[in-house]
Amino acid sequence: MRARWPGSLRSRLFLILLAGLLCGQALGFAIMLLERDQSARAVMLTTLQRDVAVAVALLDRLPGAERPRWLPLLDRPTYRYALGPGEPGTPTLPPRARMIADEIRAALEPRFPVRFDAVPDSPERLQGHVVLADGADLTIAVRPALRAVASWLPAALAVQLLVLAACVWLAVRLAVRPLTRFAEAADRLEPGRPAARFAEGGPDEVARAGKAFNALQARIARHLDERVRILAAISHDLQTPITRMRLRVETGAEGPDQDRLLADLAVIEALVREGIAYARSLHGEVEPPVRLDLRAFVESLVFDYQDGGRDVTITALPDVTLATRPQALRRILTNLIDNALRYAGRAEIAVEASEGRIALSVRDRGPGIPEDKLEAVRLPFVRLEESRSRDTGGTGLGLAIADQLAAALGGRLALRNRDGGGLAATVTLG
Repeated sequence: MRARWPGSLRSRLFLILLAGLLCGQALGFAIMLLERDQSARAVMLTTLQRDVAVAVALLDRLPGAERPRWLPLLDRPTYRYALGPGEPGTPTLPPRARMIADEIRAALEPRFPVRFDAVPDSPERLQGHVVLADGADLTIAVRPALRAVASWLPAALAVQLLVLAACVWLAVRLAVRPLTRFAEAADRLEPGRPAARFAEGGPDEVARAGKAFNALQARIARHLDERVRILAAISHDLQTPITRMRLRVETGAEGPDQDRLLADLAVIEALVREGIAYARSLHGEVEPPVRLDLRAFVESLVFDYQDGGRDVTITALPDVTLATRPQALRRILTNLIDNALRYAGRAEIAVEASEGRIALSVRDRGPGIPEDKLEAVRLPFVRLEESRSRDTGGTGLGLAIADQLAAALGGRLALRNRDGGGLAATVTLG
């Protein structure tokens, strides 16, 4: 089964850099151990050569009766001396034993001929047999020791590896963090919505990317602003000829044709008014925010509908005060309530406040919206002909205006179909 790479760039860079540094660390540690082993071996063999030469010469000059008392004084951790022929062994020597045998032979011969054999054991042992001047047998038993490793070395190595991993993680985090912030800024970038400028500090590459992103953001804003101004200008300029046409039709001959022309002009006027309102909604920030008693504001709006004989009720309304732009908020709720009344004949308003956020919901029991169209209906001039006929009125700009104004207030409009039928349009502020 093939190993899968982590999904994030940060994890991939961390693994690659950490693996490379660990390999380099392991190689350096191996080189250090090899050099240390060679140096220690050279020192050990030189000491062994001198020590064996002195010890054998001393034992050779001592009387036979005195030698047993001196043997313990001449013993070393890795080799010792014994009188007698020693243990049975084999003449074939391993490479390491041959190197030690050559050093001992160089120290004793030609004065003391030496014969070597290996004792089958684990770990390996080497015996050197010497005949002293009086004919006594002397055995040099060598037990090569493993490399001595300091007890603190594993702990030091573990700390070193932890520091290395921490430095790699910090370096990767510092390198990837600007890219993460750049991606977050790109996610927040939506045409027609206010967006903060990307910080242009940091390394040169990040600063250049930030400047390019801010320039792109400004170009998009200018392009949209130009389109909105064109829409507003056209909609405004159309009002004068439409008014003239209405006056001419009204002063003309009465009859069915006049009624049809007046109805068409009314549709055109509504479309022009909605176009102007949509253009203004993209600049909702021009209205200054004020402190608003939300309970009194919503009750006043609902009472206006009820006074006009419309079925609008309140199901939940806590006492909340917030800073917002009242005209923009009124237009949002008016559009949502009008939609609910147009397609369901009844609207319910519910306000919820929790953790500093306020949610205003307008609910109905109308035909709802297909799930795959919930996002599309917030675009301008998008209508759902299969469920909402043009005969019921509307220009396809109501939800688009509400969405733009909600964004201008720093909130968001969400649409969802209710269980049992109907639509819930919720504006979340804060």
